Amino acid sequence: MYHFIVGRKLRRAFRDINAGAYERVLPQFAATHRHVMHGHHPLAGERRTMASTTQWYARLKRLLPGLRFDVDAIAVTGWPWRTIATVTWKDRFTLPDGSSGANQGVHEFELRWGRVHKLEVHCDTAKLENYCRHMAAAGIAEAAAAPISDV
Repeated sequence: MYHFIVGRKLRRAFRDINAGAYERVLPQFAATHRHVMHGHHPLAGERRTMASTTQWYARLKRLLPGLRFDVDAIAVTGWPWRTIATVTWKDRFTLPDGSSGANQGVHEFELRWGRVHKLEVHCDTAKLENYCRHMAAAGIAEAAAAPISDV
């Protein structure tokens, strides 16, 4: 039953992102956590504070407005004091020129007592880097910005 509840909570978080309600995702993080996205683009980097993670989600919303995730599968293991969950997904979004973008990947979570202590995002970073270059060329300065990182 516990794993079912965690899976439902994760699906709700992805629905919140799909609705643009990032403010509902942020309270799920522990005060001190590890939020990582790999690659060489403005969404890359590692964050460990609520301030930097809040900045990251605001940037995500600005760079990829209308971002929509389709969750393929959720796997949950462990107990409330240390739960590991993976979410495989495909996403889609609209670029500033009106063309479509998409990616796929996995979110890897470590939860402790219901709070996110680690979130590591794995996706096709080369694709994301190309989308950011495309946006920067279209005049979106933030698409060429340095990653938000406090490590």
